[in-house]
Amino acid sequence: METPPPPTEPTEPTDADVEAFERQLGRPPRGLRAIAHRCPCGLPDVVETAPRLEDGTPFPTTYYLTCPRAASAIGTLEAEGVMKEMTERLRTDPELAAAYRRAHEDYIARRDAIEVLEGFPSAGGMPDRVKCLHVLVAHSLVAGPGVNPLGDEAIGMLPEWWRKGPCVCSDRGAGERPGEGEDAK
Repeated sequence: METPPPPTEPTEPTDADVEAFERQLGRPPRGLRAIAHRCPCGLPDVVETAPRLEDGTPFPTTYYLTCPRAASAIGTLEAEGVMKEMTERLRTDPELAAAYRRAHEDYIARRDAIEVLEGFPSAGGMPDRVKCLHVLVAHSLVAGPGVNPLGDEAIGMLPEWWRKGPCVCSDRGAGERPGEGEDAK
């Protein structure tokens, strides 16, 4: 993609945001704190979650990608071996490894500003490997370009997932994703 979606300010989730989240993921949100990034279509595509769920269970994925179109495109990258290639580059490129460590520190600082999870790693495999591109892309969307080099790189490999319009619509039943339900028949 030539031009990634611009960063957006975090917002308090509205009822419509929660409904969109439920349709995107097919379940109610857990630990939802904010809409951390909005897709150019206007729907949430990254949410900020609490470091601990209501029952006290640690949930270190502070930034959770919700858009099924973006998630599917990222899954394709993962299946094509992008994570393995990126992890290998971390072993051989000291500058990239240092930038990725700074991304890890940024992620931890953002999570710790909400609540400290003592001894818990960041997410996505940071700082030593790439375990989940979804987390890295979510972090890049929230933090903006230049903070997470591998998240930025993954965004650059993605199609413009919002070009076909919203990934979920209000006329779909709860939990349905694009291509499901009556309108897909």
